[in-house]
Amino acid sequence: MEYEEPKFFHVMQYAAAADGDVIDMVSGNPDWEPPTALREALRDYADLPSDALQYPPSEGLTELREAIAERRGVAPDRVVVTNGTGEANYLSMARAFDRDAGDEALLTDPVYPYYPGKVSMLGGKPTLVPTERDGGLDVEAIDAAASEDTALIALNTPNNPTGAVYDIEAIRSVVSIAARVDALVLVDEVYDNFDLSGRFESALTLDSDRVIVTSGFSKSMAITGFRVGYGVFPDDHVSAAKTRHMLVNVAGARPSQYAVTHALAETEPDYYAEARELLADRVDAFTDALDAAGAEYSRPEGAFYVLARFDEFPGTMANAKRLIDEVGVAGMPGEAFGSARDDWIRFALVTPRAAEAAERLADRFGD
Repeated sequence: MEYEEPKFFHVMQYAAAADGDVIDMVSGNPDWEPPTALREALRDYADLPSDALQYPPSEGLTELREAIAERRGVAPDRVVVTNGTGEANYLSMARAFDRDAGDEALLTDPVYPYYPGKVSMLGGKPTLVPTERDGGLDVEAIDAAASEDTALIALNTPNNPTGAVYDIEAIRSVVSIAARVDALVLVDEVYDNFDLSGRFESALTLDSDRVIVTSGFSKSMAITGFRVGYGVFPDDHVSAAKTRHMLVNVAGARPSQYAVTHALAETEPDYYAEARELLADRVDAFTDALDAAGAEYSRPEGAFYVLARFDEFPGTMANAKRLIDEVGVAGMPGEAFGSARDDWIRFALVTPRAAEAAERLADRFGD
């Protein structure tokens, strides 16, 4: 089987090769500092005995799993530390398909492109289900799409790319639908620390044996290169997830898990609050400029992405390249996220030049 190269790489490579100054609003790499305790823990790690440089437990350092479990209100045995949230999502999808309960995955449209890619790689069939205009869950559409072939329903809240924060009662309804067709529900909560609405509630509060919640620290601690994520699996599915994780990866990286463990223990809530305040300011500045440009846009309730639509400028790959060449702003074409927003372009606000990028867009598209 051949796999299509993710469009993210294509856009980033084009922007890197472009002439002139280009502001990168493609990738979700936070531009602020990681927690001070994390850097300090890394320095300390270099002086640990040599046995600390060997394999950690496959499912993750015990101290880290206990810290995650305490924060998420679950038993440590349900936590599997993974190589980023992406692997946690992969393990969850694999578990859904391994049950012989169907081969279809229902994915919200617009969708984070790696979801359908993973589903296809695992031999499943991705089916896109539209969301509400504001990006919220369309429970009726999910109910209509669900069938005996449905093995998985995948959700992401706060959402990439729409910025929507899903209502917990809507998620509860989706879990009921999953029970009707014998599906599992994957809820990717990697942006949970970037809830700008004050409404986010974890799907773990539903206490369902059909819900797998994934998350990680790449975004919340500004350490995308550390690759520390995790999945919280129901008791009946955690053993299979641990086995597949061991066969694919043996284990994760011990130094990064060590550093994250210490950062979790020593980082005050103000660290995360300051990041949210920074993003809220960027959202204000960026959307003000989009107003000046006459653009339609979705104001994010969470995460750090803005979808925008400019008149007579659909979100194709060709137009994303035009933005790079003519405006010096690199965004992701809407067509990369499914069909629901293929006229739109997604911009990541994790750059100190977000306001400058917005001004360039206003100059290009404004009256």
